[in-house]
Amino acid sequence: MAEKLILDRLGRYNPAEPQSGRLTDLGPRHYWEYLPPVVQENYGKWDYHEILEPGILVHVSETGAKVFTIRCGAARFMSVEHVREICDIADKHCGGYVRFTTRNNIEFLTDSLEKVEALKADLLSRKHVSGSFKFPIGGTGAGISNIVHTQGYIHCHTPATDASSMVKSVSDELFEYFTGMSLPAQLRVSMACCLNMCGAVHCSDIAILGYHRKPPMLDHEYLDKMCEIPLAIAACPTAAIKPAKVTVDGKELKSVAVNHERCMFCGNCYTMCPSMPLSDKEGDGIVLMVGGKVSNRISTPKFSKVVVAFIPNETPRWPTMTATIKKMVEAYASDARKYERVGDWAERIGWERFFDKCEIPFTHHLIDDFRDPAYYTWRHTSQFKF
Repeated sequence: MAEKLILDRLGRYNPAEPQSGRLTDLGPRHYWEYLPPVVQENYGKWDYHEILEPGILVHVSETGAKVFTIRCGAARFMSVEHVREICDIADKHCGGYVRFTTRNNIEFLTDSLEKVEALKADLLSRKHVSGSFKFPIGGTGAGISNIVHTQGYIHCHTPATDASSMVKSVSDELFEYFTGMSLPAQLRVSMACCLNMCGAVHCSDIAILGYHRKPPMLDHEYLDKMCEIPLAIAACPTAAIKPAKVTVDGKELKSVAVNHERCMFCGNCYTMCPSMPLSDKEGDGIVLMVGGKVSNRISTPKFSKVVVAFIPNETPRWPTMTATIKKMVEAYASDARKYERVGDWAERIGWERFFDKCEIPFTHHLIDDFRDPAYYTWRHTSQFKF
């Protein structure tokens, strides 16, 4: 039945179900078209998988067939030339099959160990002009996978910090943990450029968050000319904006006023109104969060907690931030037990000792006083509880 349904979706007309498999110009093509033949032939029959070495996995079917995967680190923003190079490698070694993981890793799929060795040698031979690897192999098991991040200055209009340069700087510092599996458990690092958190850093082992500390500036002279004032007011999630009349050069103009006590610096108003810019050189910076996870394994999912309330933007290499993160990772690597995630480690030794071991000063800004009842009562885990 499943095979019949898949064939129908691929376009074979079924008179009994005329709507199934219909061809339209909406939505993605069916995933089945992009599976390697060995995966199609063993669909639903996979028995187990192993990590042969950092970055190289094998999945074994109950039929005895095997699929080998080589995982490589990759940039989130890619040039056309780089994408073409990825496709050329897939054509040369993998029959044209390649995939991306949810953390933006590249995975090349092959069906024999001989092809794996040839592919591995090819990937390690490709380097940038600076000498760094174009396709570093790793990101599996008890190590660091690719850092998920948001747009940063290159694309987004409300960031408090950059993404690509920051993630590159952190990745350089933690590279040995990407190409190896020497940590107690997997470590997930994420980065979001502002509180809107496209990067979903609220549940990561270590999270970097761009943070605005000042309310939007108001360009009264042009605000009414460029903006629909009701839209700007409606866009505010905390009702911090209200209509106002101001006098500029002796003229009374329609504008808005911002309640600074209510403003959460999200930038929604700037999205609706370009005359309410939020970015500020001195006010913008970084917050570091620790201890989150999505996994149900061993303990329930956890939200990240703020451990560094503010670090100024230090382009282009972010020395304070990278040094702080490296200290945390090294302390975790040397002190945590096997299979223990960062949050589990911090809770076992106590958050006070966590700050001591990571050499992070504790301030009153870090006191967790969040008391929403849903935080404690909602079913955020599949583990059994009343």
